[in-house]
Amino acid sequence: MGGGGTQATPAPVLLVDDEPAIRTICRVNLEGDGLPVLEARDGAEALAEVRRQRPSLVLLDVMMPGVDGWNVAEQLAADAHTRDIPVVFLSARAAPEDRLRAQELGAVGYVVKPFDPLELAGTIRNVLERVARGEREQLNRDLSSEG
Repeated sequence: MGGGGTQATPAPVLLVDDEPAIRTICRVNLEGDGLPVLEARDGAEALAEVRRQRPSLVLLDVMMPGVDGWNVAEQLAADAHTRDIPVVFLSARAAPEDRLRAQELGAVGYVVKPFDPLELAGTIRNVLERVARGEREQLNRDLSSEG
């Protein structure tokens, strides 16, 4: 093992969902596992927050009023300053074509609602660790085979 004795606080996870109850349950479980959390209520707020804070990962609802999750992911992928931020979709949409769309947008995970909130932090930590190890493309390829 290497490195110094202090561990830096990880960059926050940006949680984007228009439902306050979903944001609350996700925040409680992620923070309970030591992951700092930022919140956004919609896509426009999410894009502003990403540019302001540069999160370690975006946990992104698909169906939101105004700018939806698909559009947020497209905009993040199109911007050289944000395209490296991993995106995990959080959606009630569980059809294979939704996973395929997420894959095409470069996502590294897809959590289907309803989900087990107690498993969420482990899922997010696993994605962050795998991205850090250079497994982003494999995570993306795996989206079309899950479900």
